[in-house]
Amino acid sequence: MSEPLPPPPDRHHRDVQGGTARAAVFGVSDGLVSNVAIVLGFAGANTGAGLVRLAGLAGLIGGAVSMAAGEYISMTAQTELLERELEMERLELRRSPEAERRELAQIYRSRGVDEATADQLATALSRNPELALQTHAREELGIDPGALGRPLSAAVSSFLTFSVGATIPLVPYFVGTGTAAMVAAIVMGVVAALAVGAFLARFTGRPMARSAVRQLVFSAVPAAATYALGAAVGVSGIG
Repeated sequence: MSEPLPPPPDRHHRDVQGGTARAAVFGVSDGLVSNVAIVLGFAGANTGAGLVRLAGLAGLIGGAVSMAAGEYISMTAQTELLERELEMERLELRRSPEAERRELAQIYRSRGVDEATADQLATALSRNPELALQTHAREELGIDPGALGRPLSAAVSSFLTFSVGATIPLVPYFVGTGTAAMVAAIVMGVVAALAVGAFLARFTGRPMARSAVRQLVFSAVPAAATYALGAAVGVSGIG
């Protein structure tokens, strides 16, 4: 007797093709990693809380704008490329409908469908031009015409989440100075890195501990490197 299946989740699948969720995850992670490194690098050089805040804010604004612009440009280019592929497929369906029908039937046969059923499916789908286009896009090109991406949403999501991540190590320097602020920034950075890793694990279904530790390592290594660099160079070496 087979074991009973676990109860289904609230939603079987998340919408992960639009780009917004991916941009949010990468945004908060990149914001945290980059600004922890900047803040600790300047803190290691004993520059004073004012300069640490300035550097952190510059990193926040520059990084958030850069992330948003890069996300928008890359997703727009990807969307335009997919739209071009769909338009080419639409033209082929108009020019050679029978050849496209046979091609679709061959795809089904290659996946184990018997010849008669494959021909019936291809013929039925080809009667509706829009349905035929959607089917060819999914089966032949691997494209979902209804999920080509949302560049603007991804850019806004990236900007906002990067800003959130980059703000975390800066908070202590708005309320304190010196060693106390630096220690608080480190603690907040560690907690935030673990939280981002845990959230990512929940989002992807991967082991939570592994994801959290991985995110912590990716945040700690560049932060330690920039702190060591700042301590070695110091304020006198900057000018």
